[in-house]
Amino acid sequence: MDMPNAPGRAARPRAPGFTLVEMMIVVAIVAILAAIAYPSYQGHVIRTRRAAAAVCMLEVAQFMERYYTTHLEYADRRGRAPAIPAMQCRTDLQAHYMIDLADGTTDVAYSVQAVPRGVQATRDTKCATMAINQLGGKRESGTAATAAECF
Repeated sequence: MDMPNAPGRAARPRAPGFTLVEMMIVVAIVAILAAIAYPSYQGHVIRTRRAAAAVCMLEVAQFMERYYTTHLEYADRRGRAPAIPAMQCRTDLQAHYMIDLADGTTDVAYSVQAVPRGVQATRDTKCATMAINQLGGKRESGTAATAAECF
């Protein structure tokens, strides 16, 4: 409500804009929303990287099955596993997972594993290292109740 002008004083128009209190309320609301949204976003990123690693492991497993169909064994005569060819998924995930054959590949068995690295290793304690073998058996070394939660 405008007050009548005192005698001898000119009316001063109100400047357009926001008051400091209004700005502080907006900043507080944005901070609260960010505090809620950021952890959710981080969890989504971890789960997305884990899913990408699981798909990449399946791609390596498919390579091993193709190798088996042409050589009738998963390892050569000297017991060495074949070199995994360059795959885009392994390149894309190399900062977050090391995806390769686990030690112990024989002529009748193999296991592909995805070992988390860096931030993924510290934040993804649910699944940690994931693996899939020649029978399609999946396992994880984290705190998940079943491997199905990770794949």
